[in-house]
Amino acid sequence: MPAARPTARALSIAVAITALLMGSAAQAQSTPAEVLKIDTAQGKLTLKHGEIRNLDMPPMTMVFRARDKSLLEGLKPGARVLFDAEKIDGHYVVTKIAPAP
Repeated sequence: MPAARPTARALSIAVAITALLMGSAAQAQSTPAEVLKIDTAQGKLTLKHGEIRNLDMPPMTMVFRARDKSLLEGLKPGARVLFDAEKIDGHYVVTKIAPAP
């Protein structure tokens, strides 16, 4: 007996479910941190952060580049935040940052 072929509707549903699950996974990788220093001119910030799972990095304090300097607007030392980071061209880069709830 030949294998059944999935319908277009079944494939659409599978794609939608995968997108939802991936979105949840992306949110799950946000890391809690405290802002220690901000250098808007250089587009850098110093964070005391928890474990960054997607980078296999333990908790520590370090300087990150901001993907876009606009991410630094409104941040102040002492603020508690959640952020996402990636390693881009050999540098650790904050790609998203928001106040912690």
